[in-house]
Amino acid sequence: MKLEQLERETAWVRHLSPEGELTEQGRKFWDSLSVERKKDFYRWMSYIRMFDRRSVILQRQGRIGTYAPLEGQEAAQVGSALALGKEDWIFPSYREHGVAMIAGMPLPQIFLYWMGRVEGCKPPEGVRLLPPSVPIATQIPHAVGAAWASKLKKERSVAVAYFGDGATSEGDFHEACNFAGVFKVPAILFCQNNGYAISVPFSRQSASETVAQKAAAYNFPGIRVDGNDVLAVYDVMTQAVERARAGQGPTLIEAVTYRKGNHTTADDATRYRPEQEVTEWVERRDPLERYVKLMKAEGLLTDEEMAEWEEECKERVDRGIREAEASVPAPPPHLFAHVYAEPGANELRQIKELEEMGGSGK
Repeated sequence: MKLEQLERETAWVRHLSPEGELTEQGRKFWDSLSVERKKDFYRWMSYIRMFDRRSVILQRQGRIGTYAPLEGQEAAQVGSALALGKEDWIFPSYREHGVAMIAGMPLPQIFLYWMGRVEGCKPPEGVRLLPPSVPIATQIPHAVGAAWASKLKKERSVAVAYFGDGATSEGDFHEACNFAGVFKVPAILFCQNNGYAISVPFSRQSASETVAQKAAAYNFPGIRVDGNDVLAVYDVMTQAVERARAGQGPTLIEAVTYRKGNHTTADDATRYRPEQEVTEWVERRDPLERYVKLMKAEGLLTDEEMAEWEEECKERVDRGIREAEASVPAPPPHLFAHVYAEPGANELRQIKELEEMGGSGK
């Protein structure tokens, strides 16, 4: 995606510039926030970044499987997730580890998911987080269905579907939008538009100039926001949640952002992204660095506090890794345990072959 396209001013919500300076509207919003909430944004973004970098290292060491990095998208995930309540439902894709952490998923279980363990898909009681959806866009109709149920049951909860820009070219996205618009369900469709559907730029997989404008076809609001601006994301998400709770229906949010690294650890983004574009986003538009500049300028953060928080994050991540790796290994037949209620002929044959290879786990 060309930078000019991303910088379209129409429907672009931004409170904090890449230089760490508040816009006029941003200053008003900033002044309305508590000090603790302002610190939450920094703490979560830096914690999630450390988790992400360690996960990439773990994959390279062969200690977890293929991993989907999120560095660069911390503001979109933190700003949106902190606007939700415990009663709300979250339907993530495979890149929302930060959202999962804020929702209350224990870190060892997140690591277990990337180790291929089913335990990593089951959140604790009271955490309304669905397992990560790897198929593109399939979680969006699920979220709309949950929102519809909430409406029929006259509950207060909203349902949020997280997805990337590539998902908006899928039929599931459009069917979900159509249903959500017709029945005015309390759903939020949150797109992290990082410019690429794996290696395909947005301009090659959609004739629409923006994701947000697609909402017009279904007669509900589509909001385009700077996804590297945690304040703006939190603001628009909060408004969407309030709108949904008030019975005013769904909202589509397009958070324009950029993943710094590869699509997954099995990808090589240098093969399809222009060097100048990467440099611009990585060196000038970093969501965490711009927020740190603001916090320091406002006298809310010092280098000493940053060092202390970094050390605490390191200890948390180290502990999460230790607990995950200390889990009792799953027996090989576990591969077949959660696919079918009753294994078919092919599965029975494969289980037998596994046992003959000595992989019974006994």
